[in-house]
Amino acid sequence: MTDVTLPGGDKRGWRETVLVYFTPVMLSMLILGFASGLPLYMVFQKLSFWLRDAGIERSTIGFFYWVTLSYTLKFLWSPIVDRVKIPILHSLFGARRSWIVTAITGTIAGLVIISQTDPTQGLLPVAIGALLLSYSGATLDVAIDAWRIESAPNRMQANMAAAYSLGYRFAYMTSGVGLAISEWSDWTWSFLAMALAMGISMVLVFFIKEPAAGAGKRELEGGFASKVVNAVWEPFKQFLGRLGFWFFPVIALIMIYRMSDFTMGVMASPLYADIGFNRAIVGGIQSGPGLIATFTGLFIGGVAAFRFGLMRAMVIGLIITFITNGAYAWLAATAGPDSIWQLTVAIVGDNLAGGFVTTVFIAYLSSLVDPANAATQYALLASFYALVSKFLSGFSGVLADAVGYVYFFIITASVTIPAALLLAFVMIAGTEAAKGKLKFAERETI
Repeated sequence: MTDVTLPGGDKRGWRETVLVYFTPVMLSMLILGFASGLPLYMVFQKLSFWLRDAGIERSTIGFFYWVTLSYTLKFLWSPIVDRVKIPILHSLFGARRSWIVTAITGTIAGLVIISQTDPTQGLLPVAIGALLLSYSGATLDVAIDAWRIESAPNRMQANMAAAYSLGYRFAYMTSGVGLAISEWSDWTWSFLAMALAMGISMVLVFFIKEPAAGAGKRELEGGFASKVVNAVWEPFKQFLGRLGFWFFPVIALIMIYRMSDFTMGVMASPLYADIGFNRAIVGGIQSGPGLIATFTGLFIGGVAAFRFGLMRAMVIGLIITFITNGAYAWLAATAGPDSIWQLTVAIVGDNLAGGFVTTVFIAYLSSLVDPANAATQYALLASFYALVSKFLSGFSGVLADAVGYVYFFIITASVTIPAALLLAFVMIAGTEAAKGKLKFAERETI
């Protein structure tokens, strides 16, 4: 196999493409991805399971979902994570690791509080623990995203995203172990075991390197009012100034690039149920071949972006998303309860595409961010795509009822078409900043 020379003369061989995953920064990213994912899975999935197991009404459990809004609204306090120095810890660990350690401490406290509560005796202590866990987990995401962006140059951001997402998946599996512990023992030990897992992650953070990129520019000058303006407004102003007109096409691309995944995913499980697939078989495919496909997609996405360039990898992501969404229309039109091979093809294809697209999309968002304002700008971009896509996903059931499963999945697949047109526009006419190719000197020297 020959090396690939990207535009600009950047030559990358297969050996370099693979070996990049075995560097210390990638191992660190894997650990931080795990730490980032576990709080979300515990508050989003296991908490509701525990409450229902204790006999709490479904309507009440639904209200507990609101604590996860911290993950959507985290951009509101991201400037604090970007700029505020935590006393003592800042001098010991640096700006990013001090916030990571502090946030992990909050998640541990939240898990411990939840473990010592009994929802049948009152929900207020549970709500306090859940809110602390969710808020700390969202803050941890902000700090880790900033660490990731500052710790590697643009050419490695897709690989960093793959390692981060892989750690996230390990957190998902670990949260499943927590569920098993609740069956073997009780929920108290389940939540305490997850707190221990977060504690181990925090210890490992002590051995992770603090990034140097952006450190100097994070210093604020002037009085209190001036510091507030610089911390909150300046990152947004800088982002707008860097992109200019291209701010609007880029934001539109961010909002619709993963919309097919969001809207399709909501109706996948109802489709399985309506076709009549055995739940155990569906779960087995999802946790077996499906999980392997996700890991494979994450890895291939990083390889494709590193070897062929980020924008080309994003094109590939849209193509395979279109195909795998279409596979669900095929499943809805032709499958019966015994069509296990078709179910396997659909799930494996969707997970492979999901892993690939996750990697390249996170890498694109990261490439748009200045390391001097990494936490604030990345949280803003992440909120743009999450808010719009999640809101529209709420209407998935209405659309499926109106047109049926086959046309529903055809429509969700077709959302990739305007995304592809926008991507082509950015690729052909966009500035280097809009393409995610603007090299911030302090990060590129890493």
